[in-house]
Amino acid sequence: MSQPGERALEAVVISRLTWRLLPFLFLLYVVAYLDRINVGFAALEMQKQLGFSERVYGLGSGIFFVGYALLQVPSNLALTRVGARRWIAGIIVVWGLISSCMVFVTTPRSFYVLRFLLGAAEAGFFPGMILHLRNWFPVQARARAIALFVAAGPVSGIIGGPISGALLGVRAAGLAGWQWLFLLEGAPAIILGLVVLYALTDRPEEARWLSTREKKWLLEGLKDDHVRSGAIPQKLSSRQVIFAICGLTFIYFTIGACWYGLILWLPKMIKGVSGASNFFIGLMTVIPYLAAAVVMVYWGTRSDRSAERRWHLAAPAFVGAVGFGLAALVSSTPATIAALTLAMLAVESTYGPFWAAATGSLKGTTAAVGVGVINSIGNLGGFFAPLMIGLVKTWTGSFAAALFMLAVFSALGGFLTLWVVPRTQASAGGIPLSTSLETPQC
Repeated sequence: MSQPGERALEAVVISRLTWRLLPFLFLLYVVAYLDRINVGFAALEMQKQLGFSERVYGLGSGIFFVGYALLQVPSNLALTRVGARRWIAGIIVVWGLISSCMVFVTTPRSFYVLRFLLGAAEAGFFPGMILHLRNWFPVQARARAIALFVAAGPVSGIIGGPISGALLGVRAAGLAGWQWLFLLEGAPAIILGLVVLYALTDRPEEARWLSTREKKWLLEGLKDDHVRSGAIPQKLSSRQVIFAICGLTFIYFTIGACWYGLILWLPKMIKGVSGASNFFIGLMTVIPYLAAAVVMVYWGTRSDRSAERRWHLAAPAFVGAVGFGLAALVSSTPATIAALTLAMLAVESTYGPFWAAATGSLKGTTAAVGVGVINSIGNLGGFFAPLMIGLVKTWTGSFAAALFMLAVFSALGGFLTLWVVPRTQASAGGIPLSTSLETPQC
């Protein structure tokens, strides 16, 4: 096939994959994220009604990630055996039920238990979707695909903020607003879990919506990805693989700490400086989420087009540190929202380049285990940061010190990237393990 003909075929296949897979996967992740973070809005009422301290809320918010970490690798291995369609359908229904059961929270213990179970149920979804995208999208289009998928996080905030704020005002059937919030926002997951059984296709070989020619091009491209990019040597030692996973995990820990430390406390941070009603707080949270959704897709696309990962991962981490630092120093509502917007769009922009690098560095069963380990241990930053913010807020009476802590984590992520990811990573693939990850110790 001539080069122009091959490029035209590539464009057609990538476009078909994008429109056929990403909208539905995006919708699933919006629902998953909403069920994960709506506790931040519920806290505006739930804490006062149930008498929960900042420490109790911080621990309950973060303990989600303990269950999330414990079940990550087993869930990923189960997905590779059972198939994405059946496994994802099951866990979506389960987490929807658990999220709805948050209406029964009355004590800190019940709060902790249900958040832990929600994390355990959601454990297999994100890494399963990352593996699913890896199995469908060639490496040259992967960062953009991942960025479009992960954009569901901020979009869930755009959608969920006003809805959650409005639901807090509902009083019916003897339930408080925060209970209606959990009940109504858990229901879509149960419905969509059943839809997955009919809408998802496990592998490109089974795709009836691709022609034989398109399917052949895609399968050959996926098979040759690592060889063509030079990202994976033919033989890797166990030591090299472990170093790769450790380095990527440390980076992802800082990303998770910054992201979840921010979004799980965002409504209360805005409440603290604005004193606005719950509904208007929901509207104001749209601003940083909207900016993050737009910028992260642009940044992931830019990373693919320039075939560069190192600085596309490090630069937003340093910008995020500036945003968190500014948020700690300012006191007016507009300035606070502007600084938090800068921090959020920067942190969210790291996801596409990060997962493009990570999935390009691992293959086969190693990829299933590696992605699970990176996501599970890395996401423990989502346990650590919300808990520490709650403690620091209790000790100091303000969010300033906590925001400085997030600034340090974000900067640390940038420096770790410059250390772990080599300058020679000029391809759109992952980290060349044979040369770049001999020094990091886990």
